This record gives sequence, C-alpha cells and structure tokens, in this order.
Amino acid sequence: MPAIQKLTLTCDALNEYETFSEGDHLIGKVILALSKETTVESLFVKAKGDADVRWTKKSGDRTHTYQAHKRYFKLKQFLIPENSKVPQGIHVYKFHLKIPQGSMPSSFKGSHGKIVYKLEVKLSRSWKMDNKVAKDIRFVSRSFPNLHSLMSRQVGSTKKEMGLFSKGHVHMDVIVDKSAYAPGETLAIVAKINNSSSSEMIPKFSLIQNVVYRANSSTKHESSVIHKVVNNSIKSQTQKDVRCAIQIPRVQMPTIQNCDIISVEYHLKAYLDISFAFDPEIIFPVVIIPTDLAAGRQPGVAEGPYPAGAAGGPSNSDFPPPVLSLDPFPVSPHSGGYGHPGSQRYSAPPPVYQDTPPVYAGPSGVYSAQPAHINGGYNNQVPQLSSPYGYPFSSSSTSSVLHPPPSALHPPPTAPAFPPPPSAPSISPPSFSISPTAPTYNQLSSAPTMDTDFLSQSDEAPPAYSLLFPSADTHNSDAK
Repeated sequence: MPAIQKLTLTCDALNEYETFSEGDHLIGKVILALSKETTVESLFVKAKGDADVRWTKKSGDRTHTYQAHKRYFKLKQFLIPENSKVPQGIHVYKFHLKIPQGSMPSSFKGSHGKIVYKLEVKLSRSWKMDNKVAKDIRFVSRSFPNLHSLMSRQVGSTKKEMGLFSKGHVHMDVIVDKSAYAPGETLAIVAKINNSSSSEMIPKFSLIQNVVYRANSSTKHESSVIHKVVNNSIKSQTQKDVRCAIQIPRVQMPTIQNCDIISVEYHLKAYLDISFAFDPEIIFPVVIIPTDLAAGRQPGVAEGPYPAGAAGGPSNSDFPPPVLSLDPFPVSPHSGGYGHPGSQRYSAPPPVYQDTPPVYAGPSGVYSAQPAHINGGYNNQVPQLSSPYGYPFSSSSTSSVLHPPPSALHPPPTAPAFPPPPSAPSISPPSFSISPTAPTYNQLSSAPTMDTDFLSQSDEAPPAYSLLFPSADTHNSDAK
C-alpha cells in the first residue's frame, strides 16, 4: 500500500467568475492523507505566472524554431519544515499567497503560445518520485490605462470616388457608442450612407480579433472574425441610415496589450461591399475589458456616484438631464450640407476645464453634464460661502460655478478698521499686501490753524486764500 493515499489542492474563489487580478490573495488548503508515518523532505505550495511562445517555420530542408519565455512572478510557501516525519492520518495545511502588483497580462491559450497562471503543491521524498498537484488560475488583468476615455463614442467618415465600372461617389459616416466593452455587452453602430453613384452596395460590419506572437525578432499573426453583420443593399442614388448591434460573446477573452511576446487586440471594420471596386472601410479599435471595470470601477481612481460613460451628472441647472441618444445626425440650423467631411452633424459636449468646470444652464439636450469623475462635480453640493476676497470676474447675470469643497472651512477674515488707531500697528491679511501709509506732511509754518472743516458740505463760504497762504510781500515786510 502506498504511503500517500491523497494529495489535493483547493483555492477559495473571490467572485462568481472565479478570477484573480493584481494584488489579490490566494487562500486555500492542501489535504494530505498518509497510510503510515512518512519522512517528507519538503512540502510546499507555489504560485507562478508565465508566458511562452513557440512555432516552427520550414525554409527548404531546414526548420527554424522560434520561441520566447516571459516570467511575471513566482511565489513559494513551505507547509512543513524540511525532512519532517509526518504521522499517519489526514493532515490539512492552509496557505496564503498574494499576487504582486504591477501590469500583467490576462490568461490566454492560443495555437502558438499561452499565458498561464497556476498553483502547484509539491511533496518530495528521498528516493521517491515527487508528488505534484497543479491548478490553473484564471487571471484577468485590470491594467487598462485611460479607461474613462474609452467610454466616449467614436466617429469615422470615408468617401470614395468611383472608378472604371461606375461613376459618381459614395460617402459614409459611422458612429460607435464607445470603445471599451465587457463580455456580453452590445456594440451599437449607427451609419449614414449617401450612395451618389451608379452602383449598388451592401453595408457590412465585422468584429475581428488579431493575435500576434513575437519571438527572436520575428512575428506570427493570426486573424479571425468573431461576428459579422450584413445589411440590405443600398441602391444607386439613395441615402440611407443603417443601425445594427453586435454582442460581445460572454466567453471572449479580454484585450492583451501589456505582454512583450503575445498581444490580443480587436477592431470593428465597417465597410461597403461594392462589386468591381475597392471597398471603402472605416476601422474602429475595440477594447474588451473585465465585467467589473465596465461598471465604472478602476484601480487607483476614486469612484463617483455615476458610472463611467454615464450621460448625466451633478449640475446646478434647473433643467432635467438630457436623454442619451445614439443619433449622431440631429437637425441643426448651423450644420453644413451633407457630404462635406468637415461638417459636424452631431452635438458635441462642452469643453471641460480643469478645476473650475462651468455649468451651462441651457436648454435640455444642448450640453450634457459630465460625469463626476471627469469634471470634479459633487453629488452632495456644499453651500457656497461668499469669498472674503471676491472673484476677479463676477456679475449678477453670470451662472454660478461649482467648486470642489475645501478641506476645511474657515470664517472669512475680519476687515481691519479704517483708519487704524495711531498706536496700534496695522495687520494685513496674509494673501494681500496693503500699500504703506502715506507720509505725513507738516503744515506750513506761516499757515494759521483752521478749526473749520472746509471740505464739509455746508453753505459756509470757504476761508480766504490769504489766510491759508499769505503773500510773499507780507513776509518780506516783516523781515525788514
């Protein structure tokens, strides 16, 4: 009877998808069942993440092999001291490992390479084969820089002049609702096509996956169509709006852009299938992200009350928030004629300024409020105190500006009494420099002292000029 009857490895799940990411904890247990007392050289659990690429290429009679390896981390925890005698029975050992922080790619398995994260328990005995049990970890990277910018919609345009077998031209404008999607989400597409040619054409939309393997300064490319939509034909001299939707498969692997030897990318190709002519097309990048990131969560970014890509946000306007619409071509009195690449046929959000985002109290639908994480708005609006120093530009007709609340509210400083007492020094606020007091000028020796305030508003006649400033002749006569 073998001494080792059972050796198992289990790991606690952190979520319903049983995925792990950067900084997560691997907590589980190892069960060892022995039929008799056994001397064990070592018993440990290790976690590691590796990427490998390998393919071969024939050139004449020679075969070239291209391969590359990348290790991301390796962790090890010993469960018992080395060369220990373990008694008969069932033993349960708990372990706790932490995945390091840093940008690491998601798990992947392809035809010429793989990115694998795994847990492994290894039991070693003298003069015996090692006993191993391994378990793959489904690792999902959360390293997606500029995630919030990927929630904005994409706009593309193309124009083609027909050639030998046809005449005229065709113009196509396409809008995609955003760039980043989670598995199971729907990619919404709106296209406006103006067929001013003599040929018929068919609008088509394809979601494509591109995989690139890199090794020894060489690359290996793979491309596959995940989903394709074919619309009805557009006849000659016809203008048509096309709307379609493509659902991201729920089992689709996320985008991989942070691996040196393997990359997985996606793009949407919108094109017009024209017989006997080159097809005009527009390429849109598509990024597939984890489900929890699509809900607006991002590591290291404060999460506001509105998810990423929300249409509304906090504002001081009395108008209701605008309704999100995918129609990129609303009627506008200032829009140019269709067919000009420079004409803008859709509403654009107002510009966002750092720290002091203005609030536009315009009609509903003209300006959409920005999400809280973009413009610094706050859901619980703090009562605005009047500034003790005033604003450089203020007017009663100007709409109010919502500023982030200060870290601590202090009462406004009390303005100093004016004029200050002669004996007390004048103290100025720290943020202002008050001009120094003007020097005191002594009165002329020849001028008599006046008890009457000749600047006051009264009917009394001002004093004679000769009393204030005697003529030079009088002084000269006295001197003589």
